[in-house]
Amino acid sequence: MKKSILSITIAALLGLGVVSCREPKSDAEKAADDVEEAMDDAGDAVEDAAEETGDAVEDAAEETGEAMEEGAEEMEEATKDEM
Repeated sequence: MKKSILSITIAALLGLGVVSCREPKSDAEKAADDVEEAMDDAGDAVEDAAEETGDAVEDAAEETGEAMEEGAEEMEEATKDEM
């Protein structure tokens, strides 16, 4: 009688142990999916920011070049007028 109760108890504990281990795994997988999605979103945000920064730098360089050309033309005109 003690052996059968012991066997049933051990089987029940193993059954509960297996079932309880599966539940956290699915929670862990959900958490991993959430983390992966968050990382993808963060990566996309970084790429977008890098593109915007690159565009801003290009625009600033273009404006600076134009301003330098205008300044050079004004200097040439001022020099011609003085002569």
